[in-house]
Formats: sequence, C-alpha cells, structure tokens
Amino acid sequence: MEKKEKLPFLTNIFYGMGDFGFSMNNSIITAFFAVFMVTVVGLQPGLVAIILFIGRSWDFVNDLLVGYISDRTRTKWGRRRPFLLFGAIPFGLSFMLLWLSPNFGQTGLIIYYSLAYIVYEALATVVYMPYFALTPELTSDYDERTKLTSFRMMFNIIGSLTAYILPLLIVGNNWDLATPRSVLIMAIVAGGIAAAPIFGVFLGTKEKKEYQKETLPKFWPSLKSAFKNKPFMFGALMYLATWMAIVVIESNLQFFILHIIQRQSQNIIIMVSIFVTAIFALPIWNWVSKNWNKRLAYIIGVGFWAVVMIILILMTPQTPFWLLLIFCVMAGVGVSAGQVLPWAIIPDAIEWEEFHTGERNEGMFYSLVTLLGKIGMAIAQPLSLVVLQLTNFQGGQGAVQPASALLGIRLVVGPIPALLLVSGIIIAIFYPLGRKQHHHIVEELRIRRAARKAERAEKKPLPGVSETV
Repeated sequence: MEKKEKLPFLTNIFYGMGDFGFSMNNSIITAFFAVFMVTVVGLQPGLVAIILFIGRSWDFVNDLLVGYISDRTRTKWGRRRPFLLFGAIPFGLSFMLLWLSPNFGQTGLIIYYSLAYIVYEALATVVYMPYFALTPELTSDYDERTKLTSFRMMFNIIGSLTAYILPLLIVGNNWDLATPRSVLIMAIVAGGIAAAPIFGVFLGTKEKKEYQKETLPKFWPSLKSAFKNKPFMFGALMYLATWMAIVVIESNLQFFILHIIQRQSQNIIIMVSIFVTAIFALPIWNWVSKNWNKRLAYIIGVGFWAVVMIILILMTPQTPFWLLLIFCVMAGVGVSAGQVLPWAIIPDAIEWEEFHTGERNEGMFYSLVTLLGKIGMAIAQPLSLVVLQLTNFQGGQGAVQPASALLGIRLVVGPIPALLLVSGIIIAIFYPLGRKQHHHIVEELRIRRAARKAERAEKKPLPGVSETV
C-alpha cells in the first residue's frame, strides 16, 4: 500500500512551489507592513494595531465560506484547482493596494489601509485555502505527507527569505530612508512574482477522482464534525500557538535589528542565515518525524527554538557578528521545525474523520486552520504593537528609542514568542494520533473503499443487458 502512495518527485515540486507566493507576500506584510505604516506613513503603533485588527477580523468569515464552497465544488478540474486557476491574478494585484501612500489624514489612512487589507485577505483566501486542502487529497500516506509538507515548507521558507531580501534590495536596508515610490515598486514586483507559481500548482497536480464522487457536505454538520475531531483540534491548537510565535517574531524582527543590535547594513546576511538554515534543516525534521513520530519531532524542535530566542535577545551592538550569526543559524533550525511539523500533523485528522463518520471535509478543516491562523495574527501582531506603544516606542523616520521601548522590543522578540512555543509543546504532549494508529486507519479505509467499489461494480448492469426481468 505504501508503495502505491509514493508521490512523483515533480508532484512534490509543483505542489510545494505554490506556497512560495503566499509565504512571500504574507511575510512581507508581517515583517514590513507595520514598519511601513509606522516609519514611512508616520502612524503611531496603536493606530497600526487597529488597522491590522480590523483587516484580519473581517476576514474570519471568508475562510469558512471558501472552505465549504470548495468542498462542494465539482468540476472537470477537481474541487480545489479551479480556485487556483481563476484566483491567482486577482491575488497578485490586490497585494499592491496595501503599499500605496495616499495623502489622507489619520482617519482616512486608517479607513484606507483597513479596506485594502480586507480586499487582499479576501482574494488571498480564495486561492490559498483550496491550495492547503489539496494536501490530504494528493496522498494518504503518513510519511509521504510529511515529505510533501517538507517540500511545501521548503518553498515557504524560500518565500520568507525572499520576503526579506526583495524589499531590502528595492527599498533599502534602512526603512528610515525609504520612499513611497520605492515601496510601491517593491509591491508591484512581489505581487507579480507571487501569482506565477499558483499556475504551476494547477498544471502540476491532480486530485483523486474518488473524492469528487462523495456526497456534498452540509455546512453545519461539517463544522461540528471538525470540533468533535480530537486529533484535528489538538493539531490546530499546536499550529495556532506556533503561528502566533512566528507572527510576533516576524513583526518585530526589523525593529530588533534596527534598534537593539543596530545591524542595518548586515540585515540581508542575518535573514539569509536564518532562512537558508531553515531550508537545509527540513530533511532533519523529516527524518526525525519518519523514524520517531511527528509529535515528538515537534516537541524537540520547537523547544529548541524557544531556548534560542531567549538567548538571542541578550545580544547587543557590541556582540561579535560571528556569535550573532551562530544564534541566527540555531534559530533557523527551530524555524524549520515550527514551519513544517504542525502542517504535517493536520492532514492525518482527515482520515480519522473519514474512519469515524464516513465523510471527508478537507475544505472545512483547512478553512478552520487558516481561520485560526488569522485569529492568531489578529491577536498576536496588534498586541505586540500595543506592547511597543505602552513602552513608549517612537514612530517616524530617524526616531530615537528610549530604554523602555528597547525593553519592549526584547519582550516581543524573546519571552513572548517563547511562552507561545511552550504552550504548543504542552498541547503536543497530549496529541492523540500516532503513526501506528494512523496506519491502521488508512488500511481500514482502503479496505472500505475497495468494498464500496466492488459493490458498485456488482450493481452496474452489463452492456446490452436489461435490469428488468
């Protein structure tokens, strides 16, 4: 059975490359959007927090609707792929709206950026939610899913790395000197690059036909089944805790580099050391997951990452650059674990659901995961900005930060993300679905499907033979 489930190498590549654009755009937003609004536009961190909260909160409904609609979609291209084909270009164009610098007052700017964020997130959801739901439909093998997710996360991390390099190449190392024109050019280039790989996913993947034949799910039963699925709920909460930690770190890393270690000129080197290490560490976590299990791999990787972040905030402008790079490399190893393992755990809950209920609701399940991610972003990033506001962080280009603000930056880069990661570890300790149990479920489902197929074949009349006697 496992041999049949092996995915072709090119399927892994084509599917994985789709996450490049999502990761790049979202990482640019997470890392630079608040910096852009605080530094270039001149808004206070508290006002930026309002914009982010409004934009992300409004988008909560989109995930559930798109997930439900994609579960019920039946076309010659499958359930998920049509959304990729028709949604890629609008997704890329909407990204550019976020980086305009209209000449409005503060109220007008809050309204504009909130609306731009709502439009972007709505169009992004139409594409990336069906994309995520493809994972369990490409393979049901426990280890192949980790491998498939590793390929996706390889492109995800490359996208995150590009998200730091591209703005720094176009806008410059120091956002204190950024111009609205250079920011807009960056947005146009990034939007175009992000849309292209989505067409590759459409062309390079193929959904299983048997899922097209299943009964159309209803909204409320699908939603209730997700909350009754114990492995899914544990996996989703692990993802939420990890993702909130990632968001807090990404949102404030540029402030850390600019004001704490004061290494603006070496910004790209720092980012490359973290994300290139994360890419090369993916096979490590794939091996650990394959030889032990996903839960244990998550606990080890995320725990290591939490310790590194606590140590990293002790760095100062006087810290030797080689020592700083060592800790950035170590952080990259943790980033790799935090990126790949929660996503590799989620698909296993789909078979658990089918085993117990006879139904598959990938779209609803993945829409809930992306919804949790957006709830996490709506909470984590604004709250980190509120911490900066309360510690008297100064907005505007060239601002000098007081000691209280420097402490606030350290808090949102080290202790707060570490606490979130520890909460994910506590949840993982009680995760209920292991490798052997999942293999048993998949084998039982294979037998059930074979029986149903044989039953349908028996009922099908022979050509030219009447069903009536």
